[in-house]
Amino acid sequence: MYPSKVFYEPAILSYELGRQLKEKFKGVPWIPIKSHNDIEQLRNNPNREFARMKRYLIIGVRKSLKYTPNHKFSDFLVPYTSSGCSAMCLYCYLVCSYNKCSYLRLFVNREEMMDKLIKTANSSEKDMVFEIGSNSDMVLENTITGNLEWTIENFSKSEKGFLTFPTKFDMVQPLLQLNHRGKIIVRMSVNPEEIIRKVEIGTASLKDRIRALNRMCDAGYRVGMLIAPVMMVDNWKELYGRLIDQLSDELSEKVKDQLFIEIIFMTYSYVHRAINRDAFPNALELFDKSLMTGRGRGKYCYRKDVRAMGEQFLREQLSQKLNGVPIIYVV
Repeated sequence: MYPSKVFYEPAILSYELGRQLKEKFKGVPWIPIKSHNDIEQLRNNPNREFARMKRYLIIGVRKSLKYTPNHKFSDFLVPYTSSGCSAMCLYCYLVCSYNKCSYLRLFVNREEMMDKLIKTANSSEKDMVFEIGSNSDMVLENTITGNLEWTIENFSKSEKGFLTFPTKFDMVQPLLQLNHRGKIIVRMSVNPEEIIRKVEIGTASLKDRIRALNRMCDAGYRVGMLIAPVMMVDNWKELYGRLIDQLSDELSEKVKDQLFIEIIFMTYSYVHRAINRDAFPNALELFDKSLMTGRGRGKYCYRKDVRAMGEQFLREQLSQKLNGVPIIYVV
């Protein structure tokens, strides 16, 4: 990603990474802002500007470093070096308001974040798992900042703990030779290729994601997989059946031996519908009134009976084609 504009908090120039980014992107306009959390000129843009705003880069200093307990795969969700993304997945849960979520935000105080990670990990009685990619895609961010390489090299010095992140990208070459000491768990998010093309706009193809996961496993990284989010479009059984066939055919035996799977069904909202209608008028309609129900203010999810049907189908397909690979949760 090379941005068309950079919005920045002047304080970032007190940090090494901030100065590096200023030099790297000196060829585009730099616009000072008071806070990366509240950029009025972007917040007031109409929905049709969504794709254009994805070309902007926001750089600031992360203020809150509060960890959130997690009860799925990791022990904590960790606020880390980025939030948002330059891809345009039509369901992205981060797309809640322009002032925070539609564009990629980078945070330059990475030393402070790493120091807290290592101290927290080493002070725990057990090896905890820290999720550093819940608000962004670290593989994508790494192409801009090198932060994932920096993170792996520095966290490998920790006595305890593991880091994990999901990704929809395949740019893993810089990570393959790092001394990660088995402390990094890479989780690839997958969907049928037709859904990737139509809904996960700007992300890697399914074939490239599978190839990247195989390469990371060969490099000694622990690996997992998310089938997420499951979208029950008209021909969903055919699509997800083919997806699982492709996983069975193309995942290496080494990956299959250690793989675990997380399954997450799509949630949607009126905000997504409004943005997608204006910014992507020809996009696939993801809201299905016959299958979905309200979930909180302006949010939708699949009805319990519909999701149960979907879960049963996926479990049967995975049992037949990836027998022995554990499903650690379904939500």
